[in-house]
Amino acid sequence: MRPALIVVDMQEDFCPPNGSLAVQGARALAPTINKLLANPSFVVRVATRDYHPSDHISFASNHPPPNNRPFESYVELMNPAPNKQNETKSQRLWPAHCVHGTPGVEMIPEIDSSKIDLYVKKGMNSQVEMYSAFCDVFGNPDSTGGEESVDLDLRSFLTDKKVTDVFVVGVAGDYCVKQTVIDAVRAGFKGYFVEDATRCTDPGEACWAETKKELIAAGVSIVRSDGPEIATLVGS
Repeated sequence: MRPALIVVDMQEDFCPPNGSLAVQGARALAPTINKLLANPSFVVRVATRDYHPSDHISFASNHPPPNNRPFESYVELMNPAPNKQNETKSQRLWPAHCVHGTPGVEMIPEIDSSKIDLYVKKGMNSQVEMYSAFCDVFGNPDSTGGEESVDLDLRSFLTDKKVTDVFVVGVAGDYCVKQTVIDAVRAGFKGYFVEDATRCTDPGEACWAETKKELIAAGVSIVRSDGPEIATLVGS
C-alpha cells in the first residue's frame, strides 16, 4: 500500500471570515489536516488550488440579469473537447472566487504548507468548470489538451509515484472534494473521503446524505482521520 493525501482548495476565498465563497467551518479544519500532513505514511502530499481567470464562466457576475444570481442561477456549459461540443452540462453559478492574482487564491496560512510536495492549479479554462483535481466536469483530463484547465496530469504523477490509495480532505465536500475522490477511483486508485477533515457548501444533513450516497455508489470509502484506515497506514 502506497497512500497519497490530497488537500483540496484550502484557500482564502473558501474560508471564513472574508472568503467570497466561504464554507462554514472550513478554516477550523486546519489542525486535522495538519495532523494528516504530518503522518509519515503518506508517500506524497498534494494540495489543489482553484486558479480561475476573471472571466470564468461559473462566476455569476459574468452573466446578464436576471439569470445571474449566485447559488441560484444556472448556465449551460459546452464540452470544450474537439468533436464533443454537442455535449452540455448545467452549471451552477457562484460568486467570483480564487481569481489568479488576488489574495483569495492563496492557501490559508493555518495549513502547514512545508509538508506539501506538490501544488496543482485547476479551473484555468474560462469556458468550463473543474471541480476535480483530475479532470473537468466532462471528464477531460486537461480540457482540450493545453494548460488551460489544470497545470498537471495528476493521474500520471500519482502513478509514477506508485500510489495505490488516495485520501482526500478539504473543501468543499459536496463539490471539489467529492469529485476529486470519485475521479481518483475512476483513475484506478482506492479512494477515501475523510469525513471529519472536510466541510460542505451546504452544512445541512440533507446535503451530506446525498453526498454520502454518491460517494458510496462510486466505490469511495468514507473514513475519519482518527479511524483504523489511517491508523494502520503503511508507507514504503
